[in-house]
Amino acid sequence: MILVPTSGLDDWKRLLADPETQWREGFSAHALATRWQSAGGFPPEIVSLLASQPAFVGVQMLLGIPEHKVPLPGGARASQTDLWVLGRTPENLVSIAVEGKVRESFGPTLQDWMLDQSEGKATRWKSLCDLLGLSVDCDRSLRYQLVHRAASAVLEAKRFVARKAVLVVHSFSAQQDGFADFQAFSRQFGAPLLHPGELAPAGVVSDVELFLGWAQGPVARPPSSV
Repeated sequence: MILVPTSGLDDWKRLLADPETQWREGFSAHALATRWQSAGGFPPEIVSLLASQPAFVGVQMLLGIPEHKVPLPGGARASQTDLWVLGRTPENLVSIAVEGKVRESFGPTLQDWMLDQSEGKATRWKSLCDLLGLSVDCDRSLRYQLVHRAASAVLEAKRFVARKAVLVVHSFSAQQDGFADFQAFSRQFGAPLLHPGELAPAGVVSDVELFLGWAQGPVARPPSSV
């Protein structure tokens, strides 16, 4: 794979699955791209979030890939992470999957996603559970998107021989839309998040230390509300 560095927001836009509908001011894709492109590295709230865990004090960003696709077993569709970051601590590499969030939903629950229980879905679900140490009969109200985004962080950690993986929701919502869904997901790993801005250890899965966190960025508002 040959990677071309981003030179501006248009480079983020063209990588979206549906640029014409997903690229709007006040929504997650635009807010995330604007924040990270202008930061030229980790935005301050991400630095603060990571530094709250001793394992990530002094972490450096080596590279970031917008709309990074990670193949998953079962079916042809990959998990497309909003931003994947390869970082480095004094001890090791770290895989960081970043999911942007304003008011958009995290998508279907496991129950809804499993309504059409095809052979491919069954294969995918079992592989995700095996990777993350989840029960195949876990809470069906969990959001499927959070499961495969966490899996992406772990899979890329294994591919780059990183010891740690992090799933970060980077919120730009004043109301913290979706935080309750993320709390429910984190509880499955014994990592209850009480407040936004926390990063919690979620145990070792597939020989990788997993962390889950919620970072608060500047509130994104559509042009009409400014």
